[in-house]
Parts: sequence; C-alpha cells; structure tokens
Amino acid sequence: MVRKPLLLFGLAIGVMSTAAAAKPLVYVAAGSANQIIVVDAASDKVVGNYDGIENPHSVVSTPDGEYIISGTLKEKRPMKGSKTPPHSTIYLLHPVHGHVMLTMSAEGMIHHQAITPDGRFVISTHPTRGNVSIVDLQQNAVVRTVKTGNAPNYAAVSKDGKTIYVSNSGSGTVSVIDTETWTVTRALKAGPGPEHLVLSKDDKSLFVTNPGAGTVTAIDLVTGEIARKFQLDTKLHGLDISDDGTTLFVTSKGADKFIALDPITDTRRVLSLSPAPYHLETIEGTGKVYVSSSKSPKLWVIDQKTAKLVGEIPITGEGHQMATVQ
Repeated sequence: MVRKPLLLFGLAIGVMSTAAAAKPLVYVAAGSANQIIVVDAASDKVVGNYDGIENPHSVVSTPDGEYIISGTLKEKRPMKGSKTPPHSTIYLLHPVHGHVMLTMSAEGMIHHQAITPDGRFVISTHPTRGNVSIVDLQQNAVVRTVKTGNAPNYAAVSKDGKTIYVSNSGSGTVSVIDTETWTVTRALKAGPGPEHLVLSKDDKSLFVTNPGAGTVTAIDLVTGEIARKFQLDTKLHGLDISDDGTTLFVTSKGADKFIALDPITDTRRVLSLSPAPYHLETIEGTGKVYVSSSKSPKLWVIDQKTAKLVGEIPITGEGHQMATVQ
C-alpha cells in the first residue's frame, strides 16, 4: 500500500515543530523532557517533537510508521483504600495526522516496549508488577497480561513474531512467551541481573547484558543453555546488533565506553564517550548507531564499521528507548 509522505504537525497536547523529513526517522523517548523527539537519520537533525508524553522511557513503531506507541514510567497511585492497582499510560500517536489518537491504561509503570513484526501487538514491561501487558492494535486495547519473573525490564520479539523474550532482572532469567497461547513456555538462565537483550539475525542466539557483573551473556536458543559470557566493563547498559549481524554494540556507563564486540572472535573495539553512554539504537540501512547519555542532553552518532564518533545531536532530556521507521 502506498502511503503519503510522513509530515510532522503540532499536537493538540503540546507544541511540535512542523517539518517534512526524509526517512528513516528515529523516535526517541526523552524521559524527563516529557517528549518524544523525532530525528531525521539522513541529516542527523531533530525535525520535531511530541510534547506532553509523561516521562516516556519506551517507544516503538508499527513497521509502516503509521503509529508510534509510547509508555510512561510514572505510576499513578489509586486513592487510599481503593483496590485498584497502580497504573500508567500507553500513548498511541498518529504521526501523519499529528495527534495522540488515544491513551490506554496499564497496570504498573512501563519501562520498555516491543512490537511484533506484523505491527499488531505491543508488549510493555512492568517491573513493579512482575508481568508484561499486551496491546492489540486492532482492538486498541490492553487484551491481557502475562506473568513473567521478578522485575521484567526489556523485551525482544522473534522475526516470525511467534516468540517474545523478556529479561527478568530480579530473577536472573529470560521468560520465553508463545504468542499463540500467550503463555510462558520456558525460563532461560541469563546470568545475574539480566537487562537489555537482542536476538542474533538468525534468531538462534540471544544476547543479554548483565550490568552488575559487567558481562554480556550469549544464550543458545536451540538448547536453551548459556553458550558463552563476555567480560566487558562496569555498569553496562545499551545493547544492539549491527546491520550485518557480525557485531554487538554495548555501552558502559561506569567506564564511559562504547564497545563493538565480535561475538565469534571476541574481538573488541572501544570508543571513549563521556558522560555516561546509555541507550543505543542501530539505525538500519544508514551504517550508524545512535547512543544517548544519561547525564547530557545529546545523542552521539557512531559509524558501525569503524566504531568511531562521526557526530552529535543536541536533544532535550535524556534519550531512552529509540525506534527507527524505515
């Protein structure tokens, strides 16, 4: 289906710059700035922002860029004596028409999100509730919750959309969820305090950061066993994989480093970044990686092949999850 060019307009709930932007676009959850920031990855320039999105730490997009979905980390507490659990807000944005289409309520704060490849289901992690919620974008509603382990923080989806992986930092496991039955079928050992996770390009391996231990754990998804551990550095955070699938990109907040790791040869290339490199996103098809800072309002632009810094992008707030629309 041919769609109209993506245009950014002012939102009813906030002020947004108007710009026509070339794809790909990168949407950045800007946390304390209460914004979703939009970056044109061709020019590495901010071309718009959605205001009034309360403390967003998560953002995903449908594959066609028709809808942007975000969630707030802030929990709304019920009135004293109420049996209603704490809840948070999921925002469904329509970037073409330039407004928030609707909001949905989910139990507990939302830390991170993932979306199935067909663009139908959005998975939100709720670390304070020990579960994930599932939004069906055909129904525009939260249709179920799935219990995982303690403190589920991050999620990844297989390319066929049949399996969801959720890291449980309080349990040392990754929950494996079958999307046909919406049940947990396995709990994989994933090292201490597992957080960010990314699948290999063939979906046969899952890589997981263990920030406290300073390691990346490689899980063989055929056997379900830990295949290897890579000792890197302190307070690891962001994790993604290169376009060609040969390199893992990892940030170390504690050591102010960006690390490009070959998981076959264990070869590393290290770039010093300061202060506190944080989340990262491989911008597919551009040869770039965007890296945020937890202490400075900017994104670093890094070349995938050389692991060298090629630019910086000023933003507001601090960059959390990022979503690329091709």
